[in-house]
Amino acid sequence: MTLLLAGDIGGTKTILRLVNTSDQGSLHTLYEALYPSRNFPNLLPVVQQFLEEAAGHLGEKPVPEKACFAIAGPIVDNTSVLPNLGWSLDAKRLEQELGITPISLINDFVAVGYGIKGLAESDLHTLQAGKPQPDAPMGVIGAGTGLGEGFLIKLGDSYQVFATEGGHADFAPRSELEFQLLKYLLDKHNIQRVSYDRVVSGRGITSIYQFLRDRQFADESPDVGQVVRKWEQEAKQSQKSVDPAAAIAIAAKEKRDRLSLQTMQMFLEIYGAEAGNLALKLLPYGGLYIAGGIAAKNLPLMQEGSFLHAFTQKGRVSSIPQRVPVYVVLNSQVGLIGAAICAAKL
Repeated sequence: MTLLLAGDIGGTKTILRLVNTSDQGSLHTLYEALYPSRNFPNLLPVVQQFLEEAAGHLGEKPVPEKACFAIAGPIVDNTSVLPNLGWSLDAKRLEQELGITPISLINDFVAVGYGIKGLAESDLHTLQAGKPQPDAPMGVIGAGTGLGEGFLIKLGDSYQVFATEGGHADFAPRSELEFQLLKYLLDKHNIQRVSYDRVVSGRGITSIYQFLRDRQFADESPDVGQVVRKWEQEAKQSQKSVDPAAAIAIAAKEKRDRLSLQTMQMFLEIYGAEAGNLALKLLPYGGLYIAGGIAAKNLPLMQEGSFLHAFTQKGRVSSIPQRVPVYVVLNSQVGLIGAAICAAKL
């Protein structure tokens, strides 16, 4: 038996898990905990607190032999700076500070890619059956705090997973309304370009809502408007006690607020269009997996058609995305599963 430490480190939350692996390769979870990432200056105190809490739960201090952390940011020479959090991580330094060797840092969507292979059928919802090809590439895209993208390629009897920074590619409007959104964001933030990460993410939902509200598309409902205004006031003071994206999505699912409903429809159309762009680049006939928290939490909206319509509308090559199997990942811990699988391979 080998004791492993796996982590999924995001801009919003950090999840850590202690796992035992058997000689047969099966993984057994011993202890798991979640922490708000912004409550800590870096990863080290999070892991230290986790191991102390695990000791109280298990009756003895755990001593992991290997660790793998999935990071919401690019990895260079086993180091990373999280763009949505500001943490600077170095695996070698963490090895010295924690006494765990080896420690590996992997991109969060590399972890999702590995985790997909460890999911049960019940962890997936088929959005489009497509025409799957067993040995074809697989794609992963997921909106949450930011927008992540990656892909898998068959290598012998297994898959090799690759990260990308495709979520930071330039946002490409497809309609007059989306062109107006682009100009709105450029002016509002006084920036020179807008990435998909800024639009297809939790903050993107809020930005689209603000855009439609400021263009007087529809009146605000009192409850959603109050949440958004409180968030706007707190943002000026670098505080965060409410989640406007969640409030907007809930109101849209319940179809009780026209402004929220239009926000989510516009968001899903842009999300679907970028997922379709990824499909054209990868030809992932092994499946395109929609991960991230937003898709799973808003599955009824995903099923209504805006996402798939934008996904498949690619002019003369529309037949290509129409053949791609599309799955929504329902298991929110897919990245943690992938990190544990990677730790076992170290």
